Formats: sequence, structure tokens, C-alpha cells
Amino acid sequence: MKKLLLGITLCSALTSPMFLDTAIAQSSSKSQSPDTAAFDKNLAQFQEQMKVMQAQMDQIRKTQDPQERQKLLQQHWATMQSAMRTMHGMWGPGMMGGYGSMGPGMIGGVGPGRCGGGWGHMGGYYSQLTPEQLRKRQYMTDQYLRMQQEMMNNLMWQQQYWMGPPASPQ
Repeated sequence: MKKLLLGITLCSALTSPMFLDTAIAQSSSKSQSPDTAAFDKNLAQFQEQMKVMQAQMDQIRKTQDPQERQKLLQQHWATMQSAMRTMHGMWGPGMMGGYGSMGPGMIGGVGPGRCGGGWGHMGGYYSQLTPEQLRKRQYMTDQYLRMQQEMMNNLMWQQQYWMGPPASPQ
């Protein structure tokens, strides 16, 4: 159970749009065009990891041996962590518009000299983007949100199999 909670927390932290948008607000006022080619390369890598995770989940569902299931669950967990690292790498320089470097104290939009929270600080960033930059940003955001959902589904499947089947009512 602790492992599952750690996983959910880790996945949420690594994939939180709040962290990403905070980094955007802290970047220089120059608007860089998001690097969709690099993003798509990471997206393809993530999709391959998702195929592996799906195959692992299929094996977990089919096995009756508890020890084999444990082994498969551990392999699935390792693949999930790798996929989370791939997602986290999408925030690096040149990805998602070049605003992936966060400094200390910036978690949750609160940092030195900042009041924190809210979306008001984002207006200046978006108003400086060209329609093409906005289109690229929207494409990447849509794909990223889909990846987050897939990761959450896998975390829920992990929980189901770590906890075991529910007891039948009598």
C-alpha cells in the first residue's frame, strides 16, 4: 500500500501541469517555439513503454501463481517508473517550449518574492505566443494529459493486483 501511495504521489508530482506552468512563468520573456519533433520522439518512446506495460498487465491477469504475479508486478512497476522518467524528460530545455528548468522554491507557484498560486501570472506568457506556437503548445498539452491518464490507469491496475481481489460477500 505504501508503494502504491508513493507511486501515485511521484506520478502526480512529476506530471503536474502546475510545475510546468510555474516554470513557464519563471522563464525569460522571450517566447520560444515548442520543439514538437523532440516531443514526438519522447512521445513515441512513451507509447512503446505503454505497449510493454499493457503486455505485462495481460500476463499479470493470466497468471495464477502468486509468486509469478509478484515478479510480474515488480517488472510492471519498473516499466512505469521508466515511463514517468520519459514524461519528466519532456520538460527539459527545448521541449514543451524550453521552459523546463525550475529553480528551488518554485514548487506550486510559490517562490522567493512571489505571492504564489493562481493563473493570473500566465496572461503575459500566452499573449506573446504566435498562433503557431499556441497550436504546438495545445497539441503537446493534449498529448501530455493523455499520457497522465494512462499512467494513472496503470497505477490503479497496480493497486488492484497488489491488494488482491476483493473478498466475496457471504
